[in-house]
Amino acid sequence: MVFPRNQWYVAAYGEEVGDGLLARTICGEPIVFYRTRAGDVVALSDRCVHRRFPLSEGHRDGDRLVCGYHGFTYEPDGSCVAVPAQKRIPRTARVPVYPVVEQDSLVWVWIGDGDADPAAIPRAPWLAADGWVVVRGMEPLEARYELLVDNLMDLSHETYLHGGYIGTPEVAETPITTSVDEEAGVVRVSRRMKDVECPPFYANSTGIKGRIDRWQDIEYQPPCLYLLHSRIAPTGLEPAPDGDDSAAFHAEIVYGITPSTETTTFDFWMVARDFALDDPEVTTYLAESNRTVVMQDVVALNLLEKVIATEPEGYQELSINIDTGGLAARRLLQRMTDGS
Repeated sequence: MVFPRNQWYVAAYGEEVGDGLLARTICGEPIVFYRTRAGDVVALSDRCVHRRFPLSEGHRDGDRLVCGYHGFTYEPDGSCVAVPAQKRIPRTARVPVYPVVEQDSLVWVWIGDGDADPAAIPRAPWLAADGWVVVRGMEPLEARYELLVDNLMDLSHETYLHGGYIGTPEVAETPITTSVDEEAGVVRVSRRMKDVECPPFYANSTGIKGRIDRWQDIEYQPPCLYLLHSRIAPTGLEPAPDGDDSAAFHAEIVYGITPSTETTTFDFWMVARDFALDDPEVTTYLAESNRTVVMQDVVALNLLEKVIATEPEGYQELSINIDTGGLAARRLLQRMTDGS
């Protein structure tokens, strides 16, 4: 499997993990998640040591997990405490345990060896902060995760793929600026648009009539977390000299880009907003509209994966100026993979 190892990945939303058993394959590794009675999230290898039966097909006995095939029983620390027909527990009767951290409403899992430092998990504080309302979802993608990274790093496709939702002609027409923080391993891509059309996604949610100034500031922290800081304001309404921007509308679009297998991906998407906080119609509209946008990407990327599968070896694609962010992301991901 070609993935960056020794990395944190989004495994689930916090509300997805409860009393039941949640099975997810992440970076080729089958994992079962559940929450203890004390509220802690557990992540065990989803494969019994006896005959490899998925533990997610078993059941819970308190905080223990019982295999549904022969009854091997495991503690949250992965140790086996019961086997059929004998009292002696084999010394090797243990399943791997994955470090997990619940942060910003997300469940993060550490894939690989090395030092699982929680401080290395990138932040998305808007997802669990006062003054913000969040809509979210997850769509399985039948395509490699690198295609989703490429897609999100080059937003010019909004003009063509997402017209009628978030795309306007100016997105494709406006040049970008790209920077890379090599030490922190972060790629930033900015597109600042002045006096442009307001797309329906924002016009219908903010109530703005007429032209806008629109900022798209991408911050990608490989391998998993993508942030799009989106600012929308009536044309000419600039932030105050002291930085106050309370007259504008802000949306934090967050993606957890989690490889499942070499050609499948978990596409976690979230939209946090600081406006119309008490308006359930806006919440419903943004949830439905953003899922439509995500599904347009899913259809396109699934098709692209099929095209790539038929390509001759050594096929060369063409890159242009709008690809600088995506190419920088590819380079950082390759560096992570090579160093795993």
